[in-house]
Amino acid sequence: MTSSQNKEKNLKQAERLIKIACKGNATFIVLPEVFNFRGNLNKAALFAEPIPGYSTKCISLLAKKYKVWILIGSLLENVEAGRDLSQKPFNTSVLINSNGKIIAKYRKLHLFDINLKGKEILESNRNRAGKSPKLVSIKNIKVGLSICYDLRFPELYRFYSKKGAQIICIPSSFTKPTGEAHWHTLIKARAIENLSYVIAPNQAGIGSGSIKTYGHSLVVDPWGKILAEGPANGEAVIYANIDLEYLKKIRRNLPVLEHRKL
Repeated sequence: MTSSQNKEKNLKQAERLIKIACKGNATFIVLPEVFNFRGNLNKAALFAEPIPGYSTKCISLLAKKYKVWILIGSLLENVEAGRDLSQKPFNTSVLINSNGKIIAKYRKLHLFDINLKGKEILESNRNRAGKSPKLVSIKNIKVGLSICYDLRFPELYRFYSKKGAQIICIPSSFTKPTGEAHWHTLIKARAIENLSYVIAPNQAGIGSGSIKTYGHSLVVDPWGKILAEGPANGEAVIYANIDLEYLKKIRRNLPVLEHRKL
C-alpha cells in the first residue's frame, strides 16, 4: 500500500486491494503496517481508534463478505475512554477471521527510534510498546505476529519457532535507506533460521518523518526462496501458496530446530 494521512482514502485503497486479492482466490490476506493512517507524527494520536472501532469494522465486513482471513498489519490503537490524547496509542496488528470476527491482536514490542540522514523517527514519542508476543492459529496453522522493527530482534522469532510457528507475519512500513541495506537479507534470514514461511507486506511512498519507504513486499519460503515480491513504488497485490507438506519436508531433512541447545 501507499497509505497517506487521509484515512478514508486509505480504507478505500485497502478495500480495492482486498477485492483484487479475493478475485485471485486468496484465503489469507495481510495488509502492511499503519495501513489506515501514515503521516504527520504529531497528529498520529488524533487518528487512533479503539479495537473494535471504525477501521476494524470496515475490514471485518470485507472478511465476512468474501469469507477470507485478514490480518490488519497495524493501526494506532487507543485504549483510553474518551480518546484521551495524553495517552499514547499502541501500534497494533489485528487478526480477523472469515466470519468477520476479531480473533487476536498484537501490540508492537520494539519501537523504532532512529536518526536517518538528519531526520529523526522517534516512535516511542508517539506510541506505547506492547508487552508480549502473540502466536495465533489460522485453520490449525500456527502464525507468529510481529511488526516492522521487530524484524531486527531474532529472539522474538525464535520464541515463535519454539512454539511451533509455521508462518511469521512481518507487516511493515520499512524505510528506503534501511530497506535497501537490510530488508531482503533480514526477511530471508528469519525464514531460514526458523524454517518458516514469512509474509512481509511493506508500505511504499513517503512515510513517517517524510522518509521514503522501501516497498518490495515479500513472501519467502522456509528455504529462503522468494516466492513473491512487490514493486518498489505504488500499490500492488502479490500472491504465494503456503505448502505445509513442503514445510514438513524441509524440517525433516534439515532438523536444525531439534538441535537447538539454548
